[in-house]
Amino acid sequence: MRAGENEGLRADLAQLVQSARASNDIADRVAYARDLWPRHVIGVRGGEAAPSPPAVIVWPSTVDEVCAVVAYAKERGIALVPFGAGSGVCGGIEASAHAIVLDMKQMRGVISLDRDELLVHAQAGIIGQHLEDHLASEGFTLGHFPSSIYCSTLGGWLAARSAGQCSGRYGKIEDMVQSLTCVDGEAKVRTLRRDADGADLLPLMIGSEGVFGVITDASLRIAPLPKERVFASYALPTTEAGLHVIRDIYQAGLRPAVARLYDPFDSYIARSRSSHASRVKKPTSITGPGFGTRLLARALRFPGAMNTLIHSLPDRMLGGAMLVLVWEDDAQLAGAEKARAHAIALAYAGTDQGEDPARRWLARRHSVSYRQSPMYAAGAFVDTMEVAAPWSRLWPTFEAVREAISPHAFVMAHFSHAYPDGGSIYFTFASSAANDREAVALYDRLWADALRAAVMAGATFSHHHGVGRSKAPAMERELGAAVDLVRGIKRAMDPQGILNPGALLPKESAVSPTQQRRTPLVDVNTLTRVVSVDRDSRIIHVEGAVLVSEVERLANQHGGTLAIDPSEGSMTVARWVANTQRLFGTQGDDPVAQRIAGLDAQLHNGERISIRPAPRRAVGPDLLALFVGGQERVGVVLAAHLVMQTNHTWTTRAYTFPDTRSARSALAWMHGRGVRSLDSSITGNVLAIRYDDNDDVGAHRTEIIDEIAKLREGVRALEPVSVTHASRITSQPSEPVETLIREMKS
Repeated sequence: MRAGENEGLRADLAQLVQSARASNDIADRVAYARDLWPRHVIGVRGGEAAPSPPAVIVWPSTVDEVCAVVAYAKERGIALVPFGAGSGVCGGIEASAHAIVLDMKQMRGVISLDRDELLVHAQAGIIGQHLEDHLASEGFTLGHFPSSIYCSTLGGWLAARSAGQCSGRYGKIEDMVQSLTCVDGEAKVRTLRRDADGADLLPLMIGSEGVFGVITDASLRIAPLPKERVFASYALPTTEAGLHVIRDIYQAGLRPAVARLYDPFDSYIARSRSSHASRVKKPTSITGPGFGTRLLARALRFPGAMNTLIHSLPDRMLGGAMLVLVWEDDAQLAGAEKARAHAIALAYAGTDQGEDPARRWLARRHSVSYRQSPMYAAGAFVDTMEVAAPWSRLWPTFEAVREAISPHAFVMAHFSHAYPDGGSIYFTFASSAANDREAVALYDRLWADALRAAVMAGATFSHHHGVGRSKAPAMERELGAAVDLVRGIKRAMDPQGILNPGALLPKESAVSPTQQRRTPLVDVNTLTRVVSVDRDSRIIHVEGAVLVSEVERLANQHGGTLAIDPSEGSMTVARWVANTQRLFGTQGDDPVAQRIAGLDAQLHNGERISIRPAPRRAVGPDLLALFVGGQERVGVVLAAHLVMQTNHTWTTRAYTFPDTRSARSALAWMHGRGVRSLDSSITGNVLAIRYDDNDDVGAHRTEIIDEIAKLREGVRALEPVSVTHASRITSQPSEPVETLIREMKS
């Protein structure tokens, strides 16, 4: 690098943005060359701070300025890398020598706050904690609390399909988004709305990691700030017992915001820390890591022995697994849910530990992300890996990944995000090598083995960190032929390929895999089998020609329901998936539950794809959006993984309001106060909501629904009203999807 390099490019870009905010300063170029991918951090430790720094960094302040910079880069074929706060851990940022980095943090304002319909509209560059502070000052919360909240942005959350620590109540970031605006690779501004234009493109843009477009702003649903929290903690005899407790809690319709289960060793460490919390800690030497850290780094040269020693100890000897639960609903509703969760925990030999462990977790919940630096300074490395799987595959995934990692690194794990059909495992591993060159080789081997083990065990290899460059080589293993669909959308939205090249997508092979995978078209009408029933995960895998009514009867036999409208029963599964609008629910629907966990399809060019069942995924765009409600434009569904809802006593209530906005406001506040509906719809000024009114929990839901309806001048209808879903996609596919379809057919 030389001072003054790329001055012409900097001068051109300075003319496009306010206050000439563009820099080719060496310090800026080094700072923006990478994110916090541990592989990068090992390189920095070895003296390679920026192997390929960008040419120029530019700071736009408006959407028009973003368009101007994108247009400039497009005309000259210059790579453009969107940049949030640089806190990603998967190599989503790795600039090249001639690239432009587009730092979005000048676009960091809150545009509007709708207190009636509980929506916030904010720019993509806002730091997460700043957004939450603004909302809290107005009495609201987004409910999105990733560990990186102090150093990550709204745009980064959307780009990586982020999850916050309270996902059990509020959902992941994709569940909160009502609309977003982006600038694609042709400098075209696109506004994508959940219920209108671009509805099919919205779930594809979320998780696209900047390769489709630059996200500039978004509108998200919010909730009233909880007046108080309810806490509970349990010691379980084994990790498996703890998983059964969490599964039963969420399948019973309970929605604690936080349900975190720590394996026995992790729990033992946490208990040890808390028992010494009152001791005054000596300040750490500024000259480097302490003796204990250096000793641990040396011990990590022999991870296999460490793992064998720890894992050979009985769970009970370490004190068992620790489960912490936190609710953020109305106090009475949360108290009723806690009582039911308590009974579930006791049924699996859980021991009530009171509120203290959960309260301690909450007080320290963001600190873990800042404990890794001493380990790197001591010559070791630390990383995390989050995967998701249905309940039936979660424990096998845990064992498979642990077995794959154990020879290379010391490994711990906790389970941090839960859903009715599955959950997420968050692995933490640490290792060491003789030098940084060997450390990088060890790191690469560790990740390759871990990703292979996760996918082979039936998991999806990312739940909330995204893909970046770290996991891109495994995308073919995860998605198979469906990777070509992602590439097709990329070509449609970024024909020049200038946006964040190298991220998300694996390198294309010389021989087209698409041609190798094409097979004769299948007659879906011959596919009439129920392939399997996963009772633990409550997932039915069924072929496309089976009638939905038959699947509903099967679900009823297993204590579940698909919650279909009577008119849908005569449809085949393939037709129902093609026409249903339920990939995204309404603002009142449960953000944690989903109806379709995965599917098998054949594209019109003969290529077959499989989207493996998972409770949630963060492996790029949600390709289910091309098929669910897609009216068979992209391909035909051969089979689907349908999620059964628990077949409780469902009640439907309907209210007439003075106008449509009052009805929308009522539904938003019901959801914001903690009511989770199975279905809800607004037709004109009539709100219909179907929910579980079973036992005390249901009674409190009813009280909240009635209270909010009265506040909005709603009048309850005397006759039962069925819940029907209005259309949530446009009648025609968005332009990029149309381009993809034309490309496939040609």
